Amino acid sequence: MKTIQPVTIWANGETKEATILNAYAVSVVLDSNATFYYSLLSDAQETLAQGNLTMDGTAYENWEQDETAWEWIADTLNLTITGDYVKTEE
Repeated sequence: MKTIQPVTIWANGETKEATILNAYAVSVVLDSNATFYYSLLSDAQETLAQGNLTMDGTAYENWEQDETAWEWIADTLNLTITGDYVKTEE
């Protein structure tokens, strides 16, 4: 998971702030494409938005490291990654 610059999301009838991006590959077709599930979470890890994105073409060809996928997902969703998410002890 990554921390992101906060974004306002309308969720369940109210506005909330997403501050965490979670994502993972759900399908990879070698030499073709990859589909990622993503979710935008609040500080309390409440899911505020979610969906799937498919990376193909040049973006898929350039995907060599996880950071490349994180950057592509953030760019596609118009988000700014601010760091790695580290859960704090309560």
